[in-house]
Amino acid sequence: MAFPARDKNRSRGRRATALVAAAAAVTLGLATGGTVTQAAPDSHKPKPTHTQVHLLSINDFHGNLVPNAPTSSSGHVNGTPAGGAEYLATHLEQLRAAARANGQESITVAAGDLIGGSPLLSAAFHDEPTIEAMNLIGLEATSVGNHEFDEGWRELLRMQKGGCLPDGDGANNQNSCPDPKQKFKGADFDFLSANVFFEKNQKTLLAPYTIKKLKDGRKIGFIGMTLENTPNIVTKSGIEGLKFTDEVETANALVPELKKKGVEAIVVLLHEGGIPADPKAYNSCPGISGPIVDIAKNLDAEIDAVITGHTHQGYNCSIADPAGAPRLVTSAFSFGRLVTDLRMSIDNLTNDVDRANTIANNLIVTQDVPKARKLTQLIDKYKALVAPIESKVIGHITTDMVSRTADASGESPLGNLIADAQLADPSTVTGGKTPVAAFMNPGGIRSDLVAVNGAVTFGAAFTVQPFNNYLVSMDLTGTQIRSLLAQQFTGVNQVSNKVLQVSGITYTWKAGATPGTKEVVADSVKIAGQPLVDTTTYRIVTNNFLSDGGDGFGAFATGTNKFFGGLDIDAFANYLTAHDPYTPGPTDRITVG
Repeated sequence: MAFPARDKNRSRGRRATALVAAAAAVTLGLATGGTVTQAAPDSHKPKPTHTQVHLLSINDFHGNLVPNAPTSSSGHVNGTPAGGAEYLATHLEQLRAAARANGQESITVAAGDLIGGSPLLSAAFHDEPTIEAMNLIGLEATSVGNHEFDEGWRELLRMQKGGCLPDGDGANNQNSCPDPKQKFKGADFDFLSANVFFEKNQKTLLAPYTIKKLKDGRKIGFIGMTLENTPNIVTKSGIEGLKFTDEVETANALVPELKKKGVEAIVVLLHEGGIPADPKAYNSCPGISGPIVDIAKNLDAEIDAVITGHTHQGYNCSIADPAGAPRLVTSAFSFGRLVTDLRMSIDNLTNDVDRANTIANNLIVTQDVPKARKLTQLIDKYKALVAPIESKVIGHITTDMVSRTADASGESPLGNLIADAQLADPSTVTGGKTPVAAFMNPGGIRSDLVAVNGAVTFGAAFTVQPFNNYLVSMDLTGTQIRSLLAQQFTGVNQVSNKVLQVSGITYTWKAGATPGTKEVVADSVKIAGQPLVDTTTYRIVTNNFLSDGGDGFGAFATGTNKFFGGLDIDAFANYLTAHDPYTPGPTDRITVG
């Protein structure tokens, strides 16, 4: 069926004059958060001259196949227990069924970080269980997030195409294709990476976009991309040979290409996001800040919606496009706790999206619905396979937990424990050189260390450090260490400071002369109790992520005589075994002057 050509002037004029209004919350059997702040009329009923398509989306799932404890920050939404693949699948099917009942179609998409930083249930099998789960829930496309590169770009291609790794019975606590009768088939959905290119041939790592056809032949284009800053927050070896381009420039350049293919409805799946002023207002957009604001304001006006992620926030926003017209920008928290139901209204005459009649709602994935049977079977299979590893007791602590919450200086009890474990690990000793100081990135500490009746299992330890990073020892001069400490508060870390967790080193920092700045007190830095000497060379240890200059710590990349030791999780587990029972000490290594 042929559709008439769009009157571009009329369409752009309509977008530029569309009014911002509040939409009534749409329930569909799911809990909602009240008023939705977005571009939409008071009624959610589509016009008879329009086709309404439901875009169902999630982001930042991170392999959370089973729900987190409701008492944890990642196990609920404003006090309502939420998440879990079995419940997520049921809610998605309910939304699809409701759409079908109204003669409407649905497309299920995601905005990256489906895998990586995952619980042991998924990570122990290279996240193959999560890809299988996403296949079962009916995912159709996702952008590539930074954590999709945790095991390198070649492993990401395997996630798309399938195949098994030759890792025997589980090298490095992981086991690809644990069932010899069942090979890993890869993703049934499309991984999209519009702004990730091979440096040599300028081709994209994966498809830059996908086009979904509706039953009547109408097309919706999805452009997928990760954040441009990915090289600064992933292990260098995992992205070697790749380059990441500007999100806005990349997406805008693809708009004419999609339009030549007859696509008038365009959606960006972007693994970059923002932070609302009120994190509980997940279905509105109070005072949002962060990279997504400028990105959304500059994406081509022909792009009709932006589905985002990365910041693990829930929001439902209207941000004006370059033509001044409101455009939906959404995010669905993390770990499958929310689903965004974006109801895109397409004008049957022009094939263009009528934003004034397009609404979105973030819906809680509650746990008061039946579990999806196929997901339960999948989870039970991998639970049985991982049980011997997960339940092994590796030590005890004398408190209920060791907290990752930092004090005013930026130091935490758990950070100290991890840094001590790295410093004590013998695998990084080479040529008779033993590290005298250790540094751990706070973002790599993913959870508190929780004990059950005092016992710490390998599963609990892995929840804290799920990345299977290698420890790296290296030589740094005193001058380089001063630069390293300064980088906690400068450069990319000036706005949001990253205070490294340390062992073997003490120092004081204070507020700088310029408001909002901080600086390390020069004569306060000591290693092994002795003042730091600029010309002395010190042997230090960190993980391979920081060793490559990750998180803005370029001083690590200048280190010399680097030596790769064992895995950080093994060092952590071995330290707990050697110091059984462990009692958390004071946070007195970093002080504020």
